[in-house]
Amino acid sequence: MSRTEQGRDLGTVGVWAPWWLWEQEGEQLAGAAAEVEELGFGALWVANGPGMLETAAAVLGATERITVATGIVNIWVHSSEQVAAGYRQAEEEHPGRLLLGLGNGPREAAQWALSPYRELTHYLDRLDAAGVPVEHRMLAAVGPRMLELAAARSSGAHPFLSTPEHTAQARVALGNGPLLAPELKVVLESDPGTARAIARQALQFYLSKRGYSGNLRRLGFTDEDLAGGGSDRLVDAVVAWGDVDAVMGWIAEHHQAGANHVAVQVLNWQTDDPDRDKRRLPRAQYRQLAEGLASLEPR
Repeated sequence: MSRTEQGRDLGTVGVWAPWWLWEQEGEQLAGAAAEVEELGFGALWVANGPGMLETAAAVLGATERITVATGIVNIWVHSSEQVAAGYRQAEEEHPGRLLLGLGNGPREAAQWALSPYRELTHYLDRLDAAGVPVEHRMLAAVGPRMLELAAARSSGAHPFLSTPEHTAQARVALGNGPLLAPELKVVLESDPGTARAIARQALQFYLSKRGYSGNLRRLGFTDEDLAGGGSDRLVDAVVAWGDVDAVMGWIAEHHQAGANHVAVQVLNWQTDDPDRDKRRLPRAQYRQLAEGLASLEPR
């Protein structure tokens, strides 16, 4: 199993899903979370959204062992006081099971003048003062400075929308000790046209954001690659598509590049339906992926 120097165990693969999809489960949320745990995934990631801390608490209450991680708490939206209070409650009720993923998510235009690095550093200072341990948090780091900060002041890094090449770079920047847990988008579809269309339905939102597009440009992608939901070259670099064996091969690439854990965001037509109310967790695909977990070597 995957362990940081502090002893956290995330397993080789986790399930990453937007906060909204968990909320859409309604009364079925507890059953969905319990099933992810039973399927053998090592962590359950609740992604950014207004009610993500409350949803993470509900998921903790519905499970027994699995690590529940936030991916990520947006420091521009959630105050350090709110996050510290949520952490303390989780520790009282489910000791050691909440991992706080923190980072610079989308922000208001008036906040663009502020330094993300400085603001995140101050945020971590406040969490230190509130007693949130370093080993119970990680950073959504992709660039060199943020990766350095992640290694120094958290249990590791949770890069988003990256490639195995970036995973290798991040491992060098972090060193051997810290946890490296990239997010990876997955489409269980073998037809290239269909798989890429499903991927683009999700990617178009992220590619319009300055932070994500900037990192992809650092990896060598161009404005042409970023247009229209992503070129074939870009889609094929950041989205694992194909059958279960093909997807497990993608996950293994990240492991071989230095990842301890890969947080898979499964995409299908429903996960990013234009009608937000029709979006649902891809539970059938989680079951399919679980069948391939045994093929991955522990890290």
